[in-house]
Amino acid sequence: MKNIILTADRPTGKLHIGHYVGSLRERVKLQQEGNFDKFFIMIADAQALTDNSGNPQKVRDNVLEVMLDYLSIGLDPKKITFCIQSQITALPEMTEFFMNLVTLPRLLRNPTVKSEVAMRGFDKVGMPVGFATYPISQAADITAFKANIIPVGEDQEPMLEQTREIVRSFNRTYNTDTLVECKAVLPENEASFRLPGTDGNAKMSKSIGNCIYLSDEPDVLKKKVNSIVTTPRKLEEPGVIENNVLFIYLKALCKDEHFAKYYPEFANLNELEVAYQKGGLGDGKIKQFLYNVLMDIFTPIRERRKVLQTQIAEIIEILKQGTEVANQTANQTLLEMKQAMGIDYFSDDTFKNEQIEKFSNKQ
Repeated sequence: MKNIILTADRPTGKLHIGHYVGSLRERVKLQQEGNFDKFFIMIADAQALTDNSGNPQKVRDNVLEVMLDYLSIGLDPKKITFCIQSQITALPEMTEFFMNLVTLPRLLRNPTVKSEVAMRGFDKVGMPVGFATYPISQAADITAFKANIIPVGEDQEPMLEQTREIVRSFNRTYNTDTLVECKAVLPENEASFRLPGTDGNAKMSKSIGNCIYLSDEPDVLKKKVNSIVTTPRKLEEPGVIENNVLFIYLKALCKDEHFAKYYPEFANLNELEVAYQKGGLGDGKIKQFLYNVLMDIFTPIRERRKVLQTQIAEIIEILKQGTEVANQTANQTLLEMKQAMGIDYFSDDTFKNEQIEKFSNKQ
């Protein structure tokens, strides 16, 4: 079986460090390892409209912001096919077919959907149907390319399980092996599964505004790091590591070489944690160290982004060509699905011939 990687992001804003540790870093690693036959990355603008239908300009404006972030972290268009979801015409049709294979109660039990509904307040004002069904749309995104490797954050695993259920249901219903089951590739450590926001909220989210963006300038980054919520305490009091946003970020991002470079009093994060828990070590020093770590990792990315911003016409062409390739791939999968379902009426002469024979026998 081929190794086909697919992953996507909603263009509702620039990408942040939660995206980086949750999926982007893993994508770069997979690209470098090269153990794949095809690698697709989709800008999921149609999905973004499920909760931004009244502000399509926001989605339009952020397509290139997301693409710039992709290229600035080192994702290579010579190895990866970049595409825009709304321009892949097979996806809505696949979504419609999949809707017949999922019950509404099962859809609404999806933990990711339930948490997103609460976060956006849809549980109070009513949920758009498009938002409720976006797990089915996401299944179409994955199966259109027969992707079996999906680099995602831990919160997306319920979505992938729903995709696997749809694949099994389709193949069983239509007695075929057309569609391929997928598996998640999760971040390298547990702290990276879901970064909390700078305000201590359980999830870093563009819609909440508690993010540190990959492209934040040093002064903005400094301000955001200093604003990170910590538990008030006297300096001599023991510090608490559990659920401490500063240490969650450090666990997700820092390496031993960062200590040698910026905090030589300690050899590694474990030594820093022990000292912090003893007391006498203030949050200000930890925030300064975290700022240095973030600057070390993201300054090269930010500088590459500035160069890429002078090449917009070329980047749009990359997206256009990638979307054409994605369309060809998705259209082929859709044709195979229709053949399995028996609704490929005009792909060849089979339907015409069988109907001629059927009605000839009635004469």
